[in-house]
Amino acid sequence: MNDAEYNRAFSLATDAFIDWIGLGEKGREQFQYTIFTLETHTCYLKEMHEDAGFEVSARVLDYDAKRIHLFLEMHNADGEVVATLEEMLMGIDQNEGRPAPFPDEVARKVEAEYNQTSGQEQPKQVGRTIGIRRK
Repeated sequence: MNDAEYNRAFSLATDAFIDWIGLGEKGREQFQYTIFTLETHTCYLKEMHEDAGFEVSARVLDYDAKRIHLFLEMHNADGEVVATLEEMLMGIDQNEGRPAPFPDEVARKVEAEYNQTSGQEQPKQVGRTIGIRRK
C-alpha cells in the first residue's frame, strides 16, 4: 500500500467513528452540525501489501466541548500495529459555519468513548513532531 491508501483507510475509519457518535448523514441534517479535521499526523510502522487484510481501531485521547483528539491504529491480519493516525477534529455549526459545542447526544457518546480508554497509557506516536534532529 502507498501512503494514500493508508490515509484513505484512516479517513474511512474516521467517518465510521463520526457516524457512530451520531453525526452520520441523518445526524448532520438533524443537528445542522458537522465535523472538520483540523490536523493529522500519520506514522507508517510496517509495510502493508495491497489486498492484505487489516482492521482500524479508534480511541478518544481527549475532548472538550467542540474538539476530539482521536487516535487510530491500523492492525494487520496478525494483529500487529502497522500504522497510526493522530488527528484533531472540530465540531462545526453548519448554519453559522463556525466551531460550536457538540449537540448533547453527541457529547455524551464522545464522553463515554473517552471514559472507556482514558486510563490507558498514551501510544508512543502521540504528540510527535516532524523535524530533522541535529547532533
